[in-house]
Amino acid sequence: MEVGTWAVVVAVAAAYMAWFWRMSRGLSGPRVWPVVGSLPGLVQHAENMHEWIAANLRRAGGTYQTCIFAVPGVARRGGLVTVTCDPRNLEHVLKSRFDNYPKGPFWHAVFRDLLGDGIFNSDGETWVAQRKTAALEFTTRTLRTAMSRWVSRSIHHRLLPILEDAAAGQAHVDLQDLLLRLTFDNICGLAFGKDPETLAKGLPENAFASAFDRATEATLNRFIFPDTSPPSSRRTRLELAGNGKCDTVAMHDDLLSRFMRKGSYSDESLQHVALNFILAGRDTSSVALSWFFWLVSTHPAVERKVVHELCAVLAASRGAHDPALWLAAPFTFEELDSLVYLKAALSETLRLYPSVPEDSKHVVADDYLPDGTFVPAGSSVTYSIYSAGRMKTVWGEDCLEFRPERWLSADGSKFEPHDSYKFVAFNAGPRICLGKDLAYLQMKNIAGSVLLRHRLAVAQGHRVEQKMSLTLFMKNGLRMEVRPRDLAPVADELRGADVRATAPCA
Repeated sequence: MEVGTWAVVVAVAAAYMAWFWRMSRGLSGPRVWPVVGSLPGLVQHAENMHEWIAANLRRAGGTYQTCIFAVPGVARRGGLVTVTCDPRNLEHVLKSRFDNYPKGPFWHAVFRDLLGDGIFNSDGETWVAQRKTAALEFTTRTLRTAMSRWVSRSIHHRLLPILEDAAAGQAHVDLQDLLLRLTFDNICGLAFGKDPETLAKGLPENAFASAFDRATEATLNRFIFPDTSPPSSRRTRLELAGNGKCDTVAMHDDLLSRFMRKGSYSDESLQHVALNFILAGRDTSSVALSWFFWLVSTHPAVERKVVHELCAVLAASRGAHDPALWLAAPFTFEELDSLVYLKAALSETLRLYPSVPEDSKHVVADDYLPDGTFVPAGSSVTYSIYSAGRMKTVWGEDCLEFRPERWLSADGSKFEPHDSYKFVAFNAGPRICLGKDLAYLQMKNIAGSVLLRHRLAVAQGHRVEQKMSLTLFMKNGLRMEVRPRDLAPVADELRGADVRATAPCA
């Protein structure tokens, strides 16, 4: 190489390093390297990504900026990522300046093959139209009743017999797998009226469920969703259009049929509608329940309080004299609504282990976040839901402790929700989860039914670890020992309390 060429190379390198030094000085996050930016750190911490992000945010005071492509012209726009868990910033992004922070083109391109233009992957008018239709359906008592029917059937005809067999045979079960199968069957029934029976005896493989798992795993790597689809929307469309009789329409009271009756959708659009609901209804609830059962099994005081509340509610509605009556039928809506401590324990689980740990938004126009951080157009904002529940500045010194009482009134009788920008497990603002109440209903039903009948313990030698995926799965599943629960001591305690309450004063 000639001397002149060397001089040019050295000059360019020196100019780049001078630019890189100035650029990187303005970033408050993890170390940024020339050209590759923060990618080495992301690769290094791939197995504990959420904890690493949380640690970075604690050091930075709740917000930091990093660069994933340290290249002039890109580093301060498309390559810049603002990471935050500050409740003020979350409210700004998710509500106050909602229109300035859509999902954006990058997010849409990454998830296009799996979710298409469904409600979780669309912006603008496409999102508004689907949101309006879904909002109308999620507020109906009919949907709540349908959800309860599907869930109760799966619990009592499938899940509980499997657990009873495991308890009798002193065998382990992978509870995460069982819960995934249960919620998958439920959401398929609710979404398009078909039961895939993946929780049936023998735990059969299901082609669509397996394909869906592979697709969600590969989405971030842009792997195209396999050519496998749920029960055909064409068939449902033909049945609905058959002769227009009311009894034909009444056969289809699922979400997909409701969407078809409310507007004109292509078969591809209907498939995307169904896939979006499956992603929301299967993974999120089953993942939350897996972490719940693990936390409860490792916190015996919480478990005792949950079981005591279950028995007290059932004793009040079914009588305290015979615990067998408590197990004779599924929970009613009124009984589930009375489970205040159980809801607090589920919320505390979601605070520490949110089903969707991170989310991202695109910045349309230059803006300043409430904490003073400048976010340029074309960059992205990642809000860490996992970190938001683990900040001492927000939740106090005991933020890492599993303490359901933080969700209760002083006398423990009422559930007291926290600000939705502190607790972002169900999102917030215009995109807040429409199925939040249904999710609590389903989780309380499953958790209560299991804990009323069984004591669970992590199998010896089993390691509970987070899996890096779209949702916060357990890497190795959740292998649990199942033992029968004796309710007699709780029943005796409740009867004794009744006697003391009705005894005449001396």
